[in-house]
Amino acid sequence: MYSKTNPGAGHLSSRQKRVFAVVGVLVVAMLAGLATWVALASDSYSSSGHGCVNLTVASSTGGTTLHYCGAAARSFCQTSFRSQDKISLQARPQCVLAGLAPSASASATG
Repeated sequence: MYSKTNPGAGHLSSRQKRVFAVVGVLVVAMLAGLATWVALASDSYSSSGHGCVNLTVASSTGGTTLHYCGAAARSFCQTSFRSQDKISLQARPQCVLAGLAPSASASATG
């Protein structure tokens, strides 16, 4: 209805069409790049290794991620191999992945 009362309102010049096309391509490229980054970016809390322990623990309000590195990871793993609670039992495989399992000689002597 409005295009009939204002005949020039519905038409874009070739320059305006070109600007819209360039902006549209840039937006699509940006969204594709963002999607690729989200899909392929590594998560620093994804797995244990290199002296760091990552453990996801269930709780009554959902869950939490325990993340320890260095001396805190060594202490956490020592405690988990001495204890028998649920979290300690779940932590042991992650401590092994992080290279923080007790050595065979230490477990034989102590």
